[in-house]
Amino acid sequence: MDGILADPVRFIAPDSVKRPKTKSVSDSVGRFVHVNRIFILGNKITKEQIVLRELTLKTGDIVYSTELPIILDLDKKKLINTRLFNTVELRVLEFQEDRIDLLIEVNERWYTFPSPIFELADRNFNEWWQTYNHDFKRVNYGLRLYQFNMRGRNETLRLTAQFGFQRRFEINYRFPYIDRKQKQGLIVNFDFSETKNLAYRTFDHKLEFQQSEQILKNTRGGGLTYTYRKSFYVFHALKAEYRHNEINDTIPILNENYFGDGQTAQHYGSIGYQFTADRRDYVGYPLTGYFLTAGIVKFGITPNDNLNKLDISATFARYIALKRNFFLSNNIIGYWSSPTDLPYSNFGALGYRKQLVRGYEVYFIEGPRYFVNNTTFKKRIFNRAYNWNAMPIRQFRYIPISVFLKTYGDIGYVENYPNYEVNSRLTNKLLTGAGIGIDIVASYDAVFRFEYSFNGEGERGFFFHIHKEF
Repeated sequence: MDGILADPVRFIAPDSVKRPKTKSVSDSVGRFVHVNRIFILGNKITKEQIVLRELTLKTGDIVYSTELPIILDLDKKKLINTRLFNTVELRVLEFQEDRIDLLIEVNERWYTFPSPIFELADRNFNEWWQTYNHDFKRVNYGLRLYQFNMRGRNETLRLTAQFGFQRRFEINYRFPYIDRKQKQGLIVNFDFSETKNLAYRTFDHKLEFQQSEQILKNTRGGGLTYTYRKSFYVFHALKAEYRHNEINDTIPILNENYFGDGQTAQHYGSIGYQFTADRRDYVGYPLTGYFLTAGIVKFGITPNDNLNKLDISATFARYIALKRNFFLSNNIIGYWSSPTDLPYSNFGALGYRKQLVRGYEVYFIEGPRYFVNNTTFKKRIFNRAYNWNAMPIRQFRYIPISVFLKTYGDIGYVENYPNYEVNSRLTNKLLTGAGIGIDIVASYDAVFRFEYSFNGEGERGFFFHIHKEF
């Protein structure tokens, strides 16, 4: 919907505000005011249009005065969620009864991160510690360069040069906007990787690796993603990609179905669409709002492609603020793929990234269809921001810290692949997990999670994560 709604005390629609021709009107509740000018301070690198893109109000708009606090609070959150700024302040400067100026003051983040790579090759810390006996040979090292806010236009460059357990080289460039209306964008990526240590099969929901002095697998590919941001909170993405994978002759001997029928090469194109609606208050660690994403990907789009697969997935997360610093959040994940007679390397699985039932972190549960529900109830026990004035780099002087005590309960279900008996202990049954924990949230969206979990198999243990739950 466009324009100011008929009821003047209702909220203005997201991406455009029509400008009435009538003069300012006052009544006992409030008054209409004109937005005269918008001033932006502190944006030494960021272009003004990147800031203005996130604002509901534009110069020349007319808004009902009682709605200003609501609008400005939402705009502040939108600017914070660009992840370009440590802090954002929006203030109204009233110089006439019916005319106002808006002052926006931002504290920019540090945008260049030449980050050394020293990370685990396994899916998470717990798998590396428990399953592989914290073997430091299973570590990747190298350099990853993130250059955020390139040219001051919120563009992102990512370069990766990784060695160790797996060699990987990647370049990724994101253009969030390529048109004047700042709605359309592009993402370009190319990557190459090779490894001498390869997970060639799964047994009892644990990955089994082959190690060699020779390269066991190499993969290369590239993709182009077109993005469209229709409104402040709705995103569309259309991606086309090509991949080519090769494995050493040893791997089909160990697992004939790795690429299927003993093949040593696999190549395919894919095309996919993703829809996202994001109304979270702060994306780094949301406490209110919701997040919805749904996508479909078709692997194999030409007769020469040797993979044929269709993936459909959806995620919905809801965040609710209760009274006295209590918060409730719930996350639902669904995944469906077809057909079920796939090569091993293309199996779907529960246990990657944030898609898991807590308490099952060390397991890799494969299946063409799965469902997960995560629920967390937490209490914020500490919330404070510090200004470290002695820090010579101004972008690191602002240090917010929040601490949450929490309890959680998860359920999940994974349907097994046909005749896949070596991994059947945790499939086709209800998976349950619960526990207690502490979350520490710090600068630059850093989240440290310390959790003690119990699962439906009667197992328990301490788990550590360095990202938010969902």
